[in-house]
Amino acid sequence: MVMKGLTLRGLEVFEALARTGSVAQAAEITGLSQPSVSQQLRNLENALGTDLVDHGRRPMRLTQAGRSFLARAEAVLAELQMAQSELTLMDLGHLTTLSIGLIDDFDNDLTPRLATLLADSLTRSKFKLITLPSLDLFDELEAQRLHLVVSAHSGEVLEDVVEYPLVQDPFILVTPKGATDAVQELPFLRYAREQLISRQIEAHLARHKLNYEERFEIGSHLALMAMVARGLGWAITTPLGYMRATRFHDALEAHPAPFGDFARTISLFTRNDWSDQVPQDVAGMMRRLMRNQVVDPALAQLPWLADRLRVMG
Repeated sequence: MVMKGLTLRGLEVFEALARTGSVAQAAEITGLSQPSVSQQLRNLENALGTDLVDHGRRPMRLTQAGRSFLARAEAVLAELQMAQSELTLMDLGHLTTLSIGLIDDFDNDLTPRLATLLADSLTRSKFKLITLPSLDLFDELEAQRLHLVVSAHSGEVLEDVVEYPLVQDPFILVTPKGATDAVQELPFLRYAREQLISRQIEAHLARHKLNYEERFEIGSHLALMAMVARGLGWAITTPLGYMRATRFHDALEAHPAPFGDFARTISLFTRNDWSDQVPQDVAGMMRRLMRNQVVDPALAQLPWLADRLRVMG
Protein backbone atom coordinates (compact mmCIF):
# COMPACT_ATOMS: atom_id res chain seq x y z
CA MET A 1 0.00 0.00 0.00
CA VAL A 2 1.29 3.46 -0.92
CA MET A 3 1.64 5.66 2.15
CA LYS A 4 -0.83 8.53 2.60
CA GLY A 5 0.43 11.78 1.08
CA LEU A 6 2.63 10.11 -1.52
CA THR A 7 1.00 11.17 -4.80
CA LEU A 8 1.92 11.27 -8.47
CA ARG A 9 1.50 15.05 -8.48
CA GLY A 10 3.85 15.29 -5.51
CA LEU A 11 6.50 13.27 -7.36
CA GLU A 12 6.13 15.48 -10.44
CA VAL A 13 6.52 18.63 -8.34
CA PHE A 14 9.56 17.24 -6.53
CA GLU A 15 11.23 16.23 -9.80
CA ALA A 16 10.61 19.70 -11.26
CA LEU A 17 11.99 21.38 -8.12
CA ALA A 18 15.04 19.13 -8.15
CA ARG A 19 15.68 20.02 -11.79
CA THR A 20 15.22 23.80 -11.47
CA GLY A 21 15.79 24.66 -7.79
CA SER A 22 12.95 27.18 -8.15
CA VAL A 23 9.35 27.10 -6.97
CA ALA A 24 8.41 29.55 -9.74
CA GLN A 25 9.93 27.39 -12.48
CA ALA A 26 8.46 24.22 -10.99
CA ALA A 27 5.05 25.90 -11.03
CA GLU A 28 5.47 26.76 -14.70
CA ILE A 29 6.53 23.22 -15.58
CA THR A 30 3.70 21.52 -13.67
CA GLY A 31 0.98 24.08 -14.38
CA LEU A 32 0.32 24.67 -10.67
CA SER A 33 0.39 27.87 -8.65
CA GLN A 34 3.47 28.54 -6.54
CA PRO A 35 1.57 28.00 -3.25
CA SER A 36 0.32 24.66 -4.61
CA VAL A 37 3.89 23.63 -5.49
CA SER A 38 5.04 24.45 -1.96
CA GLN A 39 2.10 22.53 -0.48
CA GLN A 40 2.75 19.48 -2.64
CA LEU A 41 6.37 19.44 -1.48
CA ARG A 42 5.36 19.76 2.17
CA ASN A 43 2.85 16.91 1.80
CA LEU A 44 5.51 14.70 0.22
CA GLU A 45 8.09 15.49 2.91
CA ASN A 46 5.49 14.86 5.64
CA ALA A 47 4.59 11.53 4.07
CA LEU A 48 8.25 10.48 3.94
CA GLY A 49 9.10 11.95 7.33
CA THR A 50 12.17 13.84 6.12
CA ASP A 51 13.24 17.02 4.33
CA LEU A 52 13.98 16.48 0.65
CA VAL A 53 15.30 20.00 -0.01
CA ASP A 54 17.21 22.58 2.00
CA HIS A 55 14.49 25.20 2.39
CA GLY A 56 16.95 27.83 3.56
CA ARG A 57 18.88 28.01 0.27
CA ARG A 58 18.05 29.69 -3.03
CA PRO A 59 18.13 28.08 -5.47
CA MET A 60 16.88 25.09 -3.53
CA ARG A 61 19.35 22.26 -3.04
CA LEU A 62 18.49 18.64 -2.42
CA THR A 63 19.36 17.09 0.91
CA GLN A 64 21.10 13.73 0.99
CA ALA A 65 17.69 12.09 1.46
CA GLY A 66 16.36 14.14 -1.45
CA ARG A 67 19.14 12.99 -3.77
CA SER A 68 18.48 9.39 -2.86
CA PHE A 69 14.72 9.73 -3.31
CA LEU A 70 15.08 11.59 -6.62
CA ALA A 71 16.52 8.54 -8.38
CA ARG A 72 13.51 6.48 -7.28
CA ALA A 73 11.04 9.22 -8.20
CA GLU A 74 12.53 9.63 -11.68
CA ALA A 75 12.34 5.88 -12.27
CA VAL A 76 8.68 5.78 -11.23
CA LEU A 77 7.77 8.77 -13.41
CA ALA A 78 9.65 7.36 -16.38
CA GLU A 79 7.82 4.04 -16.14
CA LEU A 80 4.43 5.76 -15.84
CA GLN A 81 5.18 7.95 -18.83
CA MET A 82 6.27 4.95 -20.87
CA ALA A 83 3.08 3.13 -19.90
CA GLN A 84 1.12 6.16 -21.10
CA SER A 85 2.97 6.07 -24.42
CA GLU A 86 2.13 2.40 -24.85
CA LEU A 87 -1.54 2.88 -23.97
CA THR A 88 -1.91 5.74 -26.43
CA LEU A 89 -0.16 3.84 -29.21
CA MET A 90 -1.91 4.16 -32.55
CA ASP A 91 -3.53 1.30 -34.43
CA LEU A 92 -1.35 0.47 -37.41
CA GLY A 93 -3.10 -2.78 -38.24
CA HIS A 94 -4.46 -1.37 -41.52
CA LEU A 95 -0.94 -1.02 -42.98
CA THR A 96 0.41 -3.75 -45.23
CA THR A 97 3.99 -2.53 -44.83
CA LEU A 98 5.94 0.09 -42.88
CA SER A 99 9.61 0.92 -43.26
CA ILE A 100 11.31 3.47 -41.03
CA GLY A 101 14.91 4.64 -40.75
CA LEU A 102 16.55 6.43 -37.83
CA ILE A 103 19.90 8.02 -37.11
CA ASP A 104 22.00 6.03 -34.66
CA ASP A 105 21.78 8.72 -31.94
CA PHE A 106 18.96 6.75 -30.32
CA ASP A 107 20.39 3.23 -30.46
CA ASN A 108 20.93 3.05 -26.69
CA ASP A 109 17.37 3.64 -25.51
CA LEU A 110 14.80 5.01 -27.90
CA THR A 111 15.18 2.83 -30.98
CA PRO A 112 14.68 -0.50 -29.14
CA ARG A 113 11.56 0.86 -27.42
CA LEU A 114 10.20 2.28 -30.68
CA ALA A 115 10.78 -1.02 -32.48
CA THR A 116 8.82 -3.01 -29.91
CA LEU A 117 5.94 -0.51 -29.77
CA LEU A 118 5.56 -0.40 -33.53
CA ALA A 119 5.88 -4.15 -33.90
CA ASP A 120 3.08 -4.63 -31.36
CA SER A 121 0.79 -2.41 -33.46
CA LEU A 122 1.68 -3.86 -36.84
CA THR A 123 -0.34 -7.00 -36.33
CA ARG A 124 -0.45 -8.14 -39.97
CA SER A 125 2.15 -5.92 -41.60
CA LYS A 126 5.62 -6.23 -43.03
CA PHE A 127 7.86 -4.06 -40.83
CA LYS A 128 11.38 -2.79 -41.46
CA LEU A 129 13.45 -0.57 -39.14
CA ILE A 130 17.04 0.41 -39.91
CA THR A 131 19.64 2.90 -38.66
CA LEU A 132 21.77 4.92 -41.06
CA PRO A 133 23.60 8.27 -41.20
CA SER A 134 21.33 11.26 -41.87
CA LEU A 135 22.40 11.83 -45.46
CA ASP A 136 21.88 8.17 -46.34
CA LEU A 137 18.41 8.27 -44.80
CA PHE A 138 17.39 11.12 -47.09
CA ASP A 139 18.63 9.16 -50.08
CA GLU A 140 16.52 6.17 -49.02
CA LEU A 141 13.47 8.38 -48.54
CA GLU A 142 13.91 10.01 -51.95
CA ALA A 143 14.23 6.58 -53.56
CA GLN A 144 10.98 5.57 -51.78
CA ARG A 145 12.70 2.68 -50.02
CA LEU A 146 11.62 4.11 -46.64
CA HIS A 147 8.23 5.51 -45.64
CA LEU A 148 9.53 7.50 -42.65
CA VAL A 149 12.92 8.73 -41.51
CA VAL A 150 13.98 10.33 -38.23
CA SER A 151 17.00 12.50 -38.85
CA ALA A 152 18.69 15.81 -38.27
CA HIS A 153 17.49 18.40 -40.76
CA SER A 154 20.14 19.07 -43.38
CA GLY A 155 19.22 22.73 -43.73
CA GLU A 156 18.43 22.23 -47.40
CA VAL A 157 15.02 22.71 -49.00
CA LEU A 158 13.50 19.25 -49.32
CA GLU A 159 11.07 18.98 -52.21
CA ASP A 160 8.01 16.74 -51.91
CA VAL A 161 8.84 16.05 -48.26
CA VAL A 162 6.75 16.79 -45.15
CA GLU A 163 8.63 17.51 -41.91
CA TYR A 164 7.39 16.93 -38.35
CA PRO A 165 9.88 18.59 -35.93
CA LEU A 166 10.60 16.44 -32.88
CA VAL A 167 13.37 17.98 -30.77
CA GLN A 168 15.74 20.94 -30.76
CA ASP A 169 19.22 19.59 -29.99
CA PRO A 170 21.75 22.37 -29.23
CA PHE A 171 25.46 21.94 -29.82
CA ILE A 172 27.65 21.79 -26.71
CA LEU A 173 31.34 21.63 -25.87
CA VAL A 174 32.68 18.42 -24.32
CA THR A 175 36.08 18.42 -22.63
CA PRO A 176 38.12 16.06 -20.46
CA LYS A 177 37.16 16.37 -16.80
CA GLY A 178 39.21 19.04 -15.07
CA ALA A 179 40.65 20.50 -18.29
CA THR A 180 40.03 24.18 -17.56
CA ASP A 181 41.40 25.52 -20.86
CA ALA A 182 40.95 22.55 -23.17
CA VAL A 183 40.02 24.57 -26.26
CA GLN A 184 43.34 26.42 -26.13
CA GLU A 185 45.57 23.61 -24.97
CA LEU A 186 44.21 20.45 -26.63
CA PRO A 187 43.41 19.54 -30.26
CA PHE A 188 39.93 19.62 -31.75
CA LEU A 189 38.50 16.13 -32.27
CA ARG A 190 36.23 16.31 -35.32
CA TYR A 191 33.42 14.12 -36.54
CA ALA A 192 34.16 12.57 -39.95
CA ARG A 193 33.61 15.07 -42.76
CA GLU A 194 31.10 12.77 -44.48
CA GLN A 195 28.69 13.10 -41.55
CA LEU A 196 25.95 15.72 -41.51
CA ILE A 197 26.76 16.72 -37.92
CA SER A 198 30.35 17.48 -38.98
CA ARG A 199 29.15 19.71 -41.81
CA GLN A 200 26.89 21.64 -39.45
CA ILE A 201 29.68 22.16 -36.92
CA GLU A 202 32.23 23.16 -39.54
CA ALA A 203 29.80 25.64 -41.10
CA HIS A 204 29.25 27.30 -37.74
CA LEU A 205 32.96 27.53 -37.03
CA ALA A 206 33.51 29.04 -40.48
CA ARG A 207 30.86 31.69 -39.80
CA HIS A 208 32.83 32.68 -36.70
CA LYS A 209 36.11 32.56 -38.69
CA LEU A 210 37.52 29.86 -36.41
CA ASN A 211 40.08 27.47 -37.82
CA TYR A 212 41.53 24.51 -35.94
CA GLU A 213 44.26 22.12 -36.99
CA GLU A 214 42.94 19.04 -38.74
CA ARG A 215 44.57 16.17 -36.88
CA PHE A 216 41.71 13.92 -35.80
CA GLU A 217 38.60 12.97 -37.78
CA ILE A 218 36.49 10.28 -36.15
CA GLY A 219 33.48 8.57 -37.69
CA SER A 220 32.31 6.80 -34.53
CA HIS A 221 30.57 8.93 -31.91
CA LEU A 222 31.48 6.68 -28.99
CA ALA A 223 35.10 6.53 -30.16
CA LEU A 224 35.12 10.34 -30.26
CA MET A 225 33.79 10.58 -26.70
CA ALA A 226 36.27 7.93 -25.55
CA MET A 227 39.14 10.03 -26.92
CA VAL A 228 37.87 13.13 -25.11
CA ALA A 229 37.53 11.12 -21.88
CA ARG A 230 41.13 9.94 -22.33
CA GLY A 231 42.28 13.57 -22.46
CA LEU A 232 43.29 13.51 -26.13
CA GLY A 233 41.28 16.57 -27.10
CA TRP A 234 37.91 18.33 -27.01
CA ALA A 235 34.84 17.99 -29.22
CA ILE A 236 31.61 19.63 -30.16
CA THR A 237 28.56 17.39 -29.97
CA THR A 238 24.94 17.67 -28.81
CA PRO A 239 23.08 16.57 -25.66
CA LEU A 240 21.67 13.58 -27.55
CA GLY A 241 25.21 12.55 -28.41
CA TYR A 242 26.52 13.24 -24.91
CA MET A 243 23.79 11.13 -23.30
CA ARG A 244 24.72 8.17 -25.52
CA ALA A 245 28.20 8.21 -23.96
CA THR A 246 27.08 7.52 -20.38
CA ARG A 247 29.93 5.07 -19.82
CA PHE A 248 32.43 7.96 -20.18
CA HIS A 249 30.61 10.64 -18.16
CA ASP A 250 32.89 10.27 -15.13
CA ALA A 251 35.77 11.51 -17.29
CA LEU A 252 33.85 14.16 -19.28
CA GLU A 253 32.55 17.68 -18.70
CA ALA A 254 29.84 19.31 -20.81
CA HIS A 255 29.70 23.08 -21.31
CA PRO A 256 27.74 25.57 -23.41
CA ALA A 257 29.30 26.03 -26.84
CA PRO A 258 31.84 28.87 -26.54
CA PHE A 259 31.30 30.00 -30.14
CA GLY A 260 27.69 31.23 -29.87
CA ASP A 261 24.46 29.27 -29.58
CA PHE A 262 23.57 26.97 -32.43
CA ALA A 263 21.40 23.88 -32.65
CA ARG A 264 20.17 21.19 -34.96
CA THR A 265 16.58 20.02 -35.33
CA ILE A 266 15.71 16.34 -35.22
CA SER A 267 12.56 15.68 -37.26
CA LEU A 268 10.45 12.94 -38.73
CA PHE A 269 10.27 13.17 -42.53
CA THR A 270 7.99 11.52 -45.03
CA ARG A 271 7.10 12.06 -48.67
CA ASN A 272 4.08 14.29 -49.18
CA ASP A 273 2.30 11.61 -51.19
CA TRP A 274 1.91 9.59 -48.00
CA SER A 275 -1.10 11.47 -46.62
CA ASP A 276 -2.07 8.89 -44.03
CA GLN A 277 -2.48 9.81 -40.34
CA VAL A 278 0.39 7.44 -39.56
CA PRO A 279 3.25 10.01 -39.82
CA GLN A 280 1.53 12.37 -37.37
CA ASP A 281 0.83 9.54 -34.94
CA VAL A 282 4.38 8.19 -35.12
CA ALA A 283 5.76 11.73 -34.64
CA GLY A 284 3.62 12.14 -31.51
CA MET A 285 4.88 8.86 -30.12
CA MET A 286 8.47 9.80 -30.95
CA ARG A 287 8.11 13.09 -29.05
CA ARG A 288 6.86 11.26 -25.95
CA LEU A 289 9.70 8.74 -26.16
CA MET A 290 12.30 11.47 -26.68
CA ARG A 291 11.01 13.46 -23.71
CA ASN A 292 10.97 10.47 -21.38
CA GLN A 293 14.15 8.70 -22.43
CA VAL A 294 16.43 11.47 -23.69
CA VAL A 295 15.40 15.07 -22.98
CA ASP A 296 14.30 14.84 -19.34
CA PRO A 297 17.35 12.76 -18.25
CA ALA A 298 19.65 15.19 -20.07
CA LEU A 299 18.05 18.23 -18.40
CA ALA A 300 18.32 16.56 -15.00
CA GLN A 301 22.07 16.12 -15.55
CA LEU A 302 22.68 19.40 -17.43
CA PRO A 303 20.07 21.87 -16.11
CA TRP A 304 21.72 24.79 -17.92
CA LEU A 305 20.26 23.36 -21.12
CA ALA A 306 16.72 24.34 -20.05
CA ASP A 307 14.87 26.17 -22.85
CA ARG A 308 17.57 25.11 -25.34
CA LEU A 309 17.09 21.34 -25.40
CA ARG A 310 13.37 20.87 -25.91
CA VAL A 311 10.72 18.72 -27.52
CA MET A 312 8.99 20.51 -30.40
CA GLY A 313 5.45 20.42 -31.66
